[in-house]
Amino acid sequence: MRVYVPLTLPGLAQAHKAGELGPGPLTAYAVTPGLREWYVSEDIEELEYAALSRAAAASLRMLAADPDAARRRVVVAVDVPDGAAVADPDGALDPSSVGEVRIAGTVPLTTAAAVHADADDAEDDVAAAAQALGAADHGDDDAQFVVDGAEDHELLWYGVQEIPGLLD
Repeated sequence: MRVYVPLTLPGLAQAHKAGELGPGPLTAYAVTPGLREWYVSEDIEELEYAALSRAAAASLRMLAADPDAARRRVVVAVDVPDGAAVADPDGALDPSSVGEVRIAGTVPLTTAAAVHADADDAEDDVAAAAQALGAADHGDDDAQFVVDGAEDHELLWYGVQEIPGLLD
């Protein structure tokens, strides 16, 4: 099963150094029954893109909580065994958590298929979005417009072997 793990660049550096994502439990995003129902599509590529987008939004939240992290969203796509990623394992997820899954333990970085990250030119928009996120969550339409501006930037695809270059 392909899952998308949201990170920041410091989180990616830590995972690269350790050779694994973790410790668990990890929050990730995947094509779940809830995501299929929410997105209303049978196209697996569209559904995977929706899961990746949900992970990118979670990465933005991580950036909002870490003012020292470089303002680039990061998502690691990893393949885990079926059943390793559980949607709403204890019923604690709220409805806004569409596609969210939990992975109990660590995930070896060798299972990563790719890393997705913002280009350098997205940093200003991502920084503004991270700062506006709280107001957007409270219904501020102008702040939501700023958050949506970060979503206008497509995450770039990097091979796992390119992680050191991302961290420079």
